[in-house]
Amino acid sequence: MAQIIADRRDIDFVLYEQLNIEQLSKHERFAEFNKKTVDMVVTEARNLAIKEILPTRKIGDEEGCRFEGGKVTVPESFHKVYELFREGEWVAMTEAAEWGGQGMPVSVALAAGEYFNGANYAFVMYPGLTLGAGKLVETFGTEKQKKLYLKKMYTGEWGGTMLLTEPQAGSDVGALTTVAVKNDDGTYSITGNKIFISSGEHDLVENIIHPVLARIEGAPAGTKGISLFLVPKIWVNDDGSFGEFNDVVCTGIEEKMGIHGNATCSLTLGGKGKCRGTLLGQENKGMSAMFLMMNEARLLVGMQGFSCASASYLNALNYARERVQGKNLLLQMSDPTSPSVRIIEHPDVKRQLLTMKAYIEGMRSLLYYVGFCEDKVKITDSAEEKVKYQGMIDVLIPLAKGYVTDRAFDVCSQGIQVYGGYGYIREYPQEQLLRDCRITMIYEGSNGIQAMDLLGRKLRLNGGKAVMDLLGEAQKTIAVAKEIDGLGDLATRLENAVGKLSDVGIRMGKTAMSFKAMNAFAFAYPFMEVCGDVVMAWMLLWRAAVAAPKLEKLVGSNDFWERRAEIEKNKNAAFYEGQLKSAEFFIHSILPITMGKMEAVMDSNSAVVDILDASFGG
Repeated sequence: MAQIIADRRDIDFVLYEQLNIEQLSKHERFAEFNKKTVDMVVTEARNLAIKEILPTRKIGDEEGCRFEGGKVTVPESFHKVYELFREGEWVAMTEAAEWGGQGMPVSVALAAGEYFNGANYAFVMYPGLTLGAGKLVETFGTEKQKKLYLKKMYTGEWGGTMLLTEPQAGSDVGALTTVAVKNDDGTYSITGNKIFISSGEHDLVENIIHPVLARIEGAPAGTKGISLFLVPKIWVNDDGSFGEFNDVVCTGIEEKMGIHGNATCSLTLGGKGKCRGTLLGQENKGMSAMFLMMNEARLLVGMQGFSCASASYLNALNYARERVQGKNLLLQMSDPTSPSVRIIEHPDVKRQLLTMKAYIEGMRSLLYYVGFCEDKVKITDSAEEKVKYQGMIDVLIPLAKGYVTDRAFDVCSQGIQVYGGYGYIREYPQEQLLRDCRITMIYEGSNGIQAMDLLGRKLRLNGGKAVMDLLGEAQKTIAVAKEIDGLGDLATRLENAVGKLSDVGIRMGKTAMSFKAMNAFAFAYPFMEVCGDVVMAWMLLWRAAVAAPKLEKLVGSNDFWERRAEIEKNKNAAFYEGQLKSAEFFIHSILPITMGKMEAVMDSNSAVVDILDASFGG
């Protein structure tokens, strides 16, 4: 049976063979998540995604959201799947059971989330943003705030979102003008306008809880004076009952290129002077609170983009195996009357598919690895290990969001190309996946900002130790691969790339702290790209190092044709052979280009900085 949305065999490979997540169940925190339980979780997520959520993707895209009189109506089909999502307790998979969660490892939740997002991430954004808002309440809220809001959010009874962006304050959050004035009862009156608020208003729930960034009267300018407030759409009394409408008014929704099923709202707070909120955390600490939640949000966006790419790849693969067009190039030379063949037999189509495959596998391993590191932070008793794993997470997040969504868009574009003209028309799913994927490169910090974060903050994290720890893990994989027949050359090539990347990082770090800092940041994005390429090569070599010994056990023979015959009739052997080919292709075909890019980054030519506004023309 053809796989759709995500390749279950590959998911199992990453979870059990690459990351060995069964080790997590040895710890009390995750004791119930043995292999049997994890299999059940992923299977149930897959079933819900394919049978119920996936059919809403095209319908939701065509129907879109409707705005009328301050109210937003989501696509009708979303209501049923939202209730199923709630019943399955999928909103807060990683959170504590006492608040309505399932307490599962992040790595397992990512596997389930891959299916959900690949099925229709415009829909999944509604519960996804609720989880993010709930995490802020759980982390920074008072006991009263938790009691009033948390369980209702984590169970999906109420919704949640985040109110950050304003017309004049997008990436520059410190320019916001929303004001909070303290009242005698300890609440705050909130006044301001927010835009681009995903899930800001909708009819899936009766109440939406908004964490809002605002500045208390008299607070310092810039980000240092921003506080975080909890603002419900409908006021919640101390006993949990509803009070009055809280003067949070939706003034419109955006007509977008993609994710039509998710409402992107403009909201006015306090237009009638009746919007109240309660302080969430400490005064003037709103941005630090948001930064603590940023890793999770950016990992989710990486998963959104990746899930579109995974679905696009599998669609293209299935199509290429069925579409008959053109003749085999070799047979055509000797026999012009030879029959037409499936397009997967054409070398250029195979090149496209293998490019997509390699990126999909590398990205899946990267995202799950970040989740696995988060799980290790939660269960280790060693303070040193906590710092190590958290540091690696922090370094990888700009790649998990920035690099992954860039490459995911490329994969979706290739997915259209494999279909040819059919990929460009709406009868087929490829064009929607491309449109939906595009926003992931922009929101939660555009990818240029991710690159600046990597260069400006993450290179120096823990005195540079976080980067060294990450490169050290890559070196461990290289050392293992060198001892495996057939992987020595790939390991050496990656070793050279890691060594060169280390030199590039040192040079860029010094330049960023010098009078040539503008030159360095002009190359922040290319630097992020080469870092991502090297991490992809590491992930793929790691996969190959796991797969190679298992392939030899299944095949054994050194004869080319005997091996080929065995691989063709054995699904596991074919899968493991596929891991070797992904690594071989990427390290031989992509990594040399990366090495050239590193030369350009090292050079850091000043043309970008030197060119004058007038010289752009126009």
